[in-house]
Amino acid sequence: MKAASIISYILAGILILFSVLFILGAFGSTGQSSWLAVGLVGLAIGLGLVYTGFRFAAKANPVKEEVKVQLDLPGNVKLDTIKCQSCGAPLAPDDISLVNGAAVVTCHSCGTTYQITEEPKW
Repeated sequence: MKAASIISYILAGILILFSVLFILGAFGSTGQSSWLAVGLVGLAIGLGLVYTGFRFAAKANPVKEEVKVQLDLPGNVKLDTIKCQSCGAPLAPDDISLVNGAAVVTCHSCGTTYQITEEPKW
């Protein structure tokens, strides 16, 4: 699709250039009135090709966003089982999600949702 958009831009540029020359020639001393019509039609087709080129370029570059959260823990860290504050059920890593930049837990047992707060380590 990228090649199609480039070809469309090149053809549009050539067509617009010659269309402008036809329009300018229509207003010259030896110009004919039919040149104005040919220039305007060519200009419209050239702008249509520019639009088509934009459409091909948009299809060729779909926007894909992937958010990856990586946690680096310093030193030797012992991992404890995280338990629900309401019912005490053990929580799985799938129960923790990131919402608006904050870690939020949804318990699969009781359905309680709360934000994880980190206690000071000293």
